[in-house]
Amino acid sequence: MKDVRDAQRRHWQETFALKPELFGSEPSQPARAAAELFAKEGKTKLLELGGGQGRDTLFFARAGFHVHVLDYSDSAVDAIDEKARQLELADPVIALRHDVRDPLPFDDASFDACYAHMLYCMALTTAELEFLSAEVGRVLRPNGLHVYTARHTGDPDYGTGIHRGEDMYEVGGFIVHFFDKEKVEHLAKGYQILGIDAFEEGKLPRKLFRVTLRKE
Repeated sequence: MKDVRDAQRRHWQETFALKPELFGSEPSQPARAAAELFAKEGKTKLLELGGGQGRDTLFFARAGFHVHVLDYSDSAVDAIDEKARQLELADPVIALRHDVRDPLPFDDASFDACYAHMLYCMALTTAELEFLSAEVGRVLRPNGLHVYTARHTGDPDYGTGIHRGEDMYEVGGFIVHFFDKEKVEHLAKGYQILGIDAFEEGKLPRKLFRVTLRKE
């Protein structure tokens, strides 16, 4: 099972290389909402997890935020670097390859806020997500904000494809970990839950939660 989940890295790498604009170039709805909240609270130094091809990363940088973005795909990191250079955003954007199952490569209390669009619903077990949530809390400053999105159990793909343990299903070659509100609450240890907002995205459409947390 671990080998199957580890193979996802290669699958994403190949997908990003073949489809340079897989998710388009416009920022996502949750990124727009997060940016508004971060700006309102004066949060300027951001950590983004699973930046993909950088559509939200570059949006944050254009909006005046400084962003450290992590992704475990080399092609994704290279794409973000190149786009940031072309847009003269190399200074506010630092892209690094990193597997979020490992400790985050930052000191305690390094960031004002963390953002992750659909990283939490990748091929990560609940135990790995518990570890990641604790790591995010470690690198956030007091009262720091954490906004993430995850596909939920009301999504049309939930329960279809190949079952890969827990609430994970492989659909079209991609493993998705589907959330319910109980899982959101379980992973919120050390945080205050500010909101669990349902929204839709894409053609299926995908059905997701936007979770907004504050470090306690």
